[in-house]
Amino acid sequence: MTDAGRLRIAALLLALAGAGAPAATLTIGVVQRADDPRLDPQRVALAYPGQPGGPLRDAVEMAVKESAFELDAASLRVVVETRDARGADDAAAQLAQLDKAGAAGAVLDLPAPWIAATATATAMPLFNAGEAAEASRQLCRGNLFHTLPGDRMRADALAQALLARRWVRVLLLSGPLPADAGRLALAQAAIKRYGLKAVAAKNFKLSADPRERDLANPLLLTGTAAAGGDYDVVWVVDSDGEFARTLPYRIALPRPVVGDAGMAAEAWASRFERYGAPQLARRFARAANRPMTSFDWAAYIAAKALLQAALESPWALRPAQIAKVLARPDFTIDGFKGVRLDFRPWDRQLRQPLLLTDGVSVVGTAPVDGVMHAKNVLDTLGTDAPESPCKGLP
Repeated sequence: MTDAGRLRIAALLLALAGAGAPAATLTIGVVQRADDPRLDPQRVALAYPGQPGGPLRDAVEMAVKESAFELDAASLRVVVETRDARGADDAAAQLAQLDKAGAAGAVLDLPAPWIAATATATAMPLFNAGEAAEASRQLCRGNLFHTLPGDRMRADALAQALLARRWVRVLLLSGPLPADAGRLALAQAAIKRYGLKAVAAKNFKLSADPRERDLANPLLLTGTAAAGGDYDVVWVVDSDGEFARTLPYRIALPRPVVGDAGMAAEAWASRFERYGAPQLARRFARAANRPMTSFDWAAYIAAKALLQAALESPWALRPAQIAKVLARPDFTIDGFKGVRLDFRPWDRQLRQPLLLTDGVSVVGTAPVDGVMHAKNVLDTLGTDAPESPCKGLP
């Protein structure tokens, strides 16, 4: 019998045992950045690869709706409460208010510095579903779980994909943002880790200054003279996305593009066609009137994990108890990716395969075949236990 089947039977038994009992309320907070520039309508309409497509509340509410049978059986009423934060201190204050009001946990869509500021604001379970920066995964907080894959996970997945395809000579293009510098370093480390060769690293810049026009010219940036020779693939690091989206088919040589354009490593792709993924994608599209992005998937899985943990003991909905269940080694959740997913004990990152997608179809998954690990091959994506600064989280 599947876990879902056992959960339904348990819920039915709870319903029979507690018939007539008043419904308890479980509150899930969604704390997001007010006036998030990533969700500007004009920007969302361009559908940059790897960028959010709408508010994460849509995915949280769908997760609650899909758990209605179990929640009704357990006499649980779920309330989703959204809070807009205008800064790091405000985000911490909003979480403290949710905690004081008895919330069971919160899904976060906040920048890394804001997450750092909220890390000590509450002991209830927090789910980072909107920030990929590695800094958030080095806070070493036992109640901070990460369902969105980190930047290093995505870099490792791409490096594995290049190795499997024997695209070993890599030309790196990176943007001017601080986030680009950090992600470039992760790409370079992944290239070295998997035995690839970075032939050159070039900087691009979108600018109205005529003196900087060459920095935005893909033909000049990718010519063999600039690259120092031939290459097999162009890896573009562009946290903004504007330059990357126009890069494929505009480079000097007939070569593939990966990274923030072309083939990308993502938590989710709306055209994934296995393991029940098409049904999940269609349900979300009907509910939210837009395709499911990696951010939506991360928020959906966060809410599902929180509800699943709460349903194990619906008579004792203490946040500390829920966090303890989530961190248990045998706690797993179905992510529609073909394997059960769980949280790493050292940094609370969700172990998960990543999808290699060009935005039209899914062309593969990572970890790729042939990559080995002493304990769990999923730990070849991202920071492994010996490398993590987090030790012995409660």
